[in-house]
Amino acid sequence: MVNEYIFFDAALRDRFVGFLAARGISGELRADAMEGFVVALADDLDDDLDDDLEEAIEDEYTTLMEAQRDLVEAADGDNTLALMAVTITLPDGQPGVVRIPARHARRLFAHFSVEEVHELVAAIAQSVANPVAGPLCQRDYPAP
Repeated sequence: MVNEYIFFDAALRDRFVGFLAARGISGELRADAMEGFVVALADDLDDDLDDDLEEAIEDEYTTLMEAQRDLVEAADGDNTLALMAVTITLPDGQPGVVRIPARHARRLFAHFSVEEVHELVAAIAQSVANPVAGPLCQRDYPAP
């Protein structure tokens, strides 16, 4: 699994990259296909991260996403169109982005980790891409 982190502000992206570098972690930087920047950590890095470091990275990203939200809201005032983007991989392998209105994203992040939000959105995308007819309790329902 590739851990990807999206940013809409270069300074916040750079702060995250600095946070990673201070811990000896490098990431691939690229422009997002829709808007903003992506910092992607290597596939094999998951095996090298201990739980505390993984949690520290997620906490830092959550903090930066809150700062991003504050920047957007401050720049646009009451007429803000604030969105959160969650990157996903569709069942056919194509990358995609799910945009979530900020009012919903804030509530999600108040109760779920970044990883859990990504898993939830990916499960919804999977279900939309491959709908299952019939009752919810059927036994052959595919696992996400």
